[in-house]
Amino acid sequence: MRFGTDGVRGRANTELTPAFALDLGRAAARVLGAKHAVVGGDSRVSTPMLEAAFVAGLSSEGVEVHRLGVTPTPAVAFEAARLGAMGAVISASHNAYHDNGIKLFAVGGTKLPDEVESRIEAALDFLGTPSGDPAPIHGRGASAEGYVQHLLAVLEGRDLTGLRVVVDAANGAASHLVADVLQRTGAQAVVVNAQPDGMNINAGCGATDPAGLQAVVTAERAHVGIALDGDADRLIAVDEFGEVVDGDHIIAICAGDLRDRGLLHDDTVVVTVMTNLGFRLAMEAAGIDVVETPVGDRYVLESLGAGGYSLGGEQSGHVIFTRHATTGDGLLTALVLLDVVKRSGRPLSELAAAAMTQLPQVLLNVPVAERRPDVAELLAADIARWNDELGHTGRILVRSSGTEPLVRIMVEAPAAELASRVAESLRGSLLAAIGA
Repeated sequence: MRFGTDGVRGRANTELTPAFALDLGRAAARVLGAKHAVVGGDSRVSTPMLEAAFVAGLSSEGVEVHRLGVTPTPAVAFEAARLGAMGAVISASHNAYHDNGIKLFAVGGTKLPDEVESRIEAALDFLGTPSGDPAPIHGRGASAEGYVQHLLAVLEGRDLTGLRVVVDAANGAASHLVADVLQRTGAQAVVVNAQPDGMNINAGCGATDPAGLQAVVTAERAHVGIALDGDADRLIAVDEFGEVVDGDHIIAICAGDLRDRGLLHDDTVVVTVMTNLGFRLAMEAAGIDVVETPVGDRYVLESLGAGGYSLGGEQSGHVIFTRHATTGDGLLTALVLLDVVKRSGRPLSELAAAAMTQLPQVLLNVPVAERRPDVAELLAADIARWNDELGHTGRILVRSSGTEPLVRIMVEAPAAELASRVAESLRGSLLAAIGA
């Protein structure tokens, strides 16, 4: 297996095996040069198996391991930063339970650049036999109090009293935390999908399927709904009318709020190529510069670091506040967004509408036998023809998924019918080109 946009990922026990996890632990230990590691994972059934193998690999190479148990990805990054350790998360994020993955953090809790991942991949081929004594492995589970206090600190002493919030925990890694965090803010919390059984993670719930949350928000007459994904590093919101507020809107709302308070460095925000054209137009009108990166929150993080910027993220709900965290954090983003709602005195629907107008966007995920990094070149002529027709009023992005055997076709246009027509045309061209 090789690294994608967010670590390694595949079907547990067939593509992502314990033997590979053991070797990856050894290779990561050698390349990252850490003396200590913190390791956590999500709630899927294969996570303890893969965690045990990965931790064994670290220990065999002399890395002392602190096992955190079922823990959100951003909590692992927080602990890595706090302890000066490397970090690892056993999770396939938003994927179904039968998949799993391994995400790595460098010493200090930052994501790995491509060059370091390439060195780890190369090290996998030359492991040999471990030398020296194994390092200690400390027992499973740890107090989450430090991470919870870190989350609450973003409110800077303010509370969320008066807000009624529905939280969909996706039966994932934050299921045991969300009620406690929201209750400590003073908000009234209704929590759903927080009973993981190893196989129900992301199943018809969470950030990738917020329909159930939308229904609960309207039934409970809540002010806001928040949906996490399986490892709780991203967030999709729902307004008081049950309408989805995606990552683009969340970033736009927070960018305006930070700018108004003098906290948006260089009046700049970092987003990916998937971000809606309506976001770019709104930021231009607001006098906020936009820096664009490839898809993947680690590329957003690299750009944030290079420019010293305050805020960045993805349409999918990975949002990064560099004053507070080294990675995307769904719970932290939720508290920041709820704080804006409370301070502004405006409903989320009004904040979202004022922040940006989303252009119609169609996204098709086309299954392929294997990943096709050459897909943009393969469809270059068709893409050019449609770009000429759309002009400056639309946008096309065709790319190979970095985590699954899919080709993603994204089209934005002034009208939904036109966006659908262009996307379906490109899907037909792709299937013809690959002989499907």
